Amino acid sequence: MQNYVESKVRDIVDFPKKGIVFRDITTAVKDAKAMQFMIDFLVQQYEDKKIDYVAGIESRGFIFGAPLAYKLGAGFILIRKPGKLPADTISQEYELEYGTDKIEMHADAVEPGKNVLVIDDLLATGGTVDAACKLLKKAGANVVGAGFIIELSDLGGRKKLEGVEVTSMIQYKGL
Repeated sequence: MQNYVESKVRDIVDFPKKGIVFRDITTAVKDAKAMQFMIDFLVQQYEDKKIDYVAGIESRGFIFGAPLAYKLGAGFILIRKPGKLPADTISQEYELEYGTDKIEMHADAVEPGKNVLVIDDLLATGGTVDAACKLLKKAGANVVGAGFIIELSDLGGRKKLEGVEVTSMIQYKGL
């Protein structure tokens, strides 16, 4: 399962800048068998965790989060870039290499004490997912885990998620 999915991930050398190998998951999501394997992997990791909501981080977290929520019998929460949600929102700012960014969710997206799983396609430095976890906790949610298809382990994203159970299907070392 893991080897098959990994064989479908395309490496783009020198993108977005020289010296970087970009792990392109679009070639895996277009493959029906790989897509099934990825969703099945995530389901297996979390089916016994009593998940109330799956929170997907824009935009690739939506690809995996929505079908995972369906399979787990959970609701789905959208974590989006600013200005994309129509009702009242709460936000969380986070650090980037040069500056800051922000993510938002609806203020009424989750009830206090509910178990939430955060999903995205890739864990790198962990800034965005850490902000998503803080945002959910600010709303009173119990963040029970963070799941990814790909993890760039050398970038240390797990360290930012101390206290959150992290799962990834494929781990890459180096850039």
